[in-house]
Amino acid sequence: MIGFTATVPVEVIYASDQKPVDLNNLFITSNQADKLVEQAEVDGFSYSTCSWIKGIYSTVVNHDIRKVITVTGGDCSNSVALGELFVRNGIEVIPFEYPFNRNRERLSEQIEALAKHLSATGSKIDEERSRLNRIREKLKRLDHLTYVENIVSGQENHQFLVSSSDFGGDPDKFEEDLDRFLLSTEKRKPKEEKIRLGYLGVPPILNGLYDFIESLGARVVFNEVQRQFSMPYHSENIVDQYLAYTYPYSIEQRLSDINEAIAERKLDGLIHYTQTFCYRQIYDIILRQSLSVPILTMEGDRPGEIDSRESMRIETYVRMLLKRKVASQKPR
Repeated sequence: MIGFTATVPVEVIYASDQKPVDLNNLFITSNQADKLVEQAEVDGFSYSTCSWIKGIYSTVVNHDIRKVITVTGGDCSNSVALGELFVRNGIEVIPFEYPFNRNRERLSEQIEALAKHLSATGSKIDEERSRLNRIREKLKRLDHLTYVENIVSGQENHQFLVSSSDFGGDPDKFEEDLDRFLLSTEKRKPKEEKIRLGYLGVPPILNGLYDFIESLGARVVFNEVQRQFSMPYHSENIVDQYLAYTYPYSIEQRLSDINEAIAERKLDGLIHYTQTFCYRQIYDIILRQSLSVPILTMEGDRPGEIDSRESMRIETYVRMLLKRKVASQKPR
């Protein structure tokens, strides 16, 4: 297995005949995710270190993963120090960097270096990319069923899209599960929620968020970063594909994607999730300055269910959006 700390060109790993593992997914799907955070603190991590970093560390240790790709540019700066800690613990670390200015030549060099390190040939990478792109087309269908045909929940959308960062380490099984799910939706009746929401930011560390939102008569029909994991844009080659991926670069590209979603998906509001102790919290200021619909900012710290305070804030927010929507529809 090759673990990675943030989305990387997974086609290269598959082309090297090794199994990619998104360490974030492996951590958060554990039935003892909170214990993994505590384990890292026992090993010396401070309370104020991001819980995702602590969870990734313990996940690598507990699963005896001996090779990790750390994203040193375009993701959490803590990953750099985490990589150095892994090296001291005898784990092979392969750095990968997204150039902040989206420089095509530099990104191409990074992908070539990764391919060389893993002994993956260009033809095999193209072959794997074709295979994964076939699955990604089906994920576009799932997304379409979420916001156009309205028969897929926000949680279901999140679950498949977030897993497309590594396809569960088994693209064939992932595709079978996706096909089975898409088939199961054919007899569903469209959902009739009153409020349509977008979810911005990193996937939540909190459980039960989407189901709680739907219990209020609202639904998430746009998962920003999770959708980016599925590589939704058509690209001629792997370099262009990862240049179009918005998450690692400046926020301007993200803003364009979000504004398009607001119009296309008829969003009434946005929930911006931020992780405690993460520098990306600062982006909340820019989002509020740049986007045209109301934003509720949520902050999560450790794994667990959403608490009563956040539940009340979401409920109040949905109620406000509903009043706003009703008022806008009244004749003047």
